[in-house]
Amino acid sequence: MKDLCLGALTFGDATGYDIKKFFESNFSHCFLAGFGSIYPALAELTDQKLVTARTVPGAHGPSRKLYKLTPAGRRAFLTHLRETEPQHKVKSEFLVLMYFAHLLPPARLDALLDERLADIEQQLHLIREFEDAGDQAKAAPGARFVYGFGKAVMTAAGDYIRTHRRRLQSPAGAISPSRNKQGTRRRAAPVESRN
Repeated sequence: MKDLCLGALTFGDATGYDIKKFFESNFSHCFLAGFGSIYPALAELTDQKLVTARTVPGAHGPSRKLYKLTPAGRRAFLTHLRETEPQHKVKSEFLVLMYFAHLLPPARLDALLDERLADIEQQLHLIREFEDAGDQAKAAPGARFVYGFGKAVMTAAGDYIRTHRRRLQSPAGAISPSRNKQGTRRRAAPVESRN
């Protein structure tokens, strides 16, 4: 989270709220960030002198902290970009639930699938807003790549759910984990004796 906050601040000074909106508009299809992780990260970055914070009056309410990237913070972020071995991990409670779809009541299963499709449509809506606003032409190539990747993944996920959801709901579509593709019970592999 700290590196992503540093990255957000490369675009200019921002409040914690601004950084959250940055994540929501740019990374919501691939990374979730809430105030519960943003503010502790900003506090730690401030302690490490990678960002500075100053209090500014709020537009229509209480004062706010405005965070600014320091030269050391910029160097730390650029070092992170050069040295990080990127990983692509998918953590999905939705997919865990779908693995056990055969145990869910049909109404609950339908609701989960509909909720996931609605979330996908919301993510695609945000991406289309970015494209329609003309921001895509002004965006850096990396930002366009991330939006395009998100659009491709979200579109494919929505298509897959719509095409295959009925298989989840039919007993014939369920395959018992203890049976192989032909429907016969698997035999346990023999255990070798170490005598």
